[in-house]
Amino acid sequence: MKPRHFLTLMDLNAKELKRLLARAKELKAMQKRGKKHTPLAGKTMAMIFEKSSTRTRVSFQVGMAQLGGTSLFLSPRDTHLDRGEPVEDTARVLSRMVDIIVIRANSHAMVERFAAHSQVPVINALTDQDHPCQLLADIQTYLEKRGSIAGKKAAWIGDGNNVCHAWINAARQFNFHLDIAAPKGYEPKAEWIAPCRDHVTLHSDPKQAARGADIVLTDTWASMGQEHEKTERMKNFAGFMVDSALMKLANKQAVFMHCLPAYRGMEVAAEVIDGPQSVVWDEAENRLHAQKALLEFLLTGKKK
Repeated sequence: MKPRHFLTLMDLNAKELKRLLARAKELKAMQKRGKKHTPLAGKTMAMIFEKSSTRTRVSFQVGMAQLGGTSLFLSPRDTHLDRGEPVEDTARVLSRMVDIIVIRANSHAMVERFAAHSQVPVINALTDQDHPCQLLADIQTYLEKRGSIAGKKAAWIGDGNNVCHAWINAARQFNFHLDIAAPKGYEPKAEWIAPCRDHVTLHSDPKQAARGADIVLTDTWASMGQEHEKTERMKNFAGFMVDSALMKLANKQAVFMHCLPAYRGMEVAAEVIDGPQSVVWDEAENRLHAQKALLEFLLTGKKK
């Protein structure tokens, strides 16, 4: 039987995603009570990271340990992945030795190739196109703070990047509307919007997107691998900072989210990210709990 993978939010159905997040809430409560829960004892997770990481690496590694399993970390210098050995061969070999594989890669296509030849579940821990694990934590955070996200409005301000793509899929899966304001030339890819067009509206003006929003979102203007574009991007993204004036256009109970790392004074003003509407630290912590639920789901099939 082929393994279940988690390369995008669309790899699980809406019902499974809701159950997974309910389970994340339970696991979080158990961890806070100090209750041990080790269903993955004897299981091993391999982590292949082509890009640097703080929250993703720590949350997966700690999460696997709390579930009773073990993990090993492989950086590009530690493997022959795509350096003489085809991705497909690495997948075939590694998946015979471990129980689950987490990959942070430069290319989404590479992760798809890897998963197609893996005998065990593969989790996308960020690619150039998508970041579905971040969305599990983001939606969990909104559920904790404000309840159901169905029928709500989220406003994405800034680069139509991988996290934006994940939010597009989330709008479809969790039945809310996403308004995106991006500078010309930095919009999300059309092929990501097309299947979700009933849940997405594009704007060129951040004020239009933020007006009446229940969630205001942003991300760094220059992601990993785009550092050489930083000067040009700062110029092109002028006027796209999430500041207190923009937040005032959103609903009074709106929350501010950012996947981190954040750069105060660029994509977000200090008074917003450090202010009372910010839930970024809860978002960061929930990476741990949501991913624990994901690991448990993929390795044991537990849904609730």
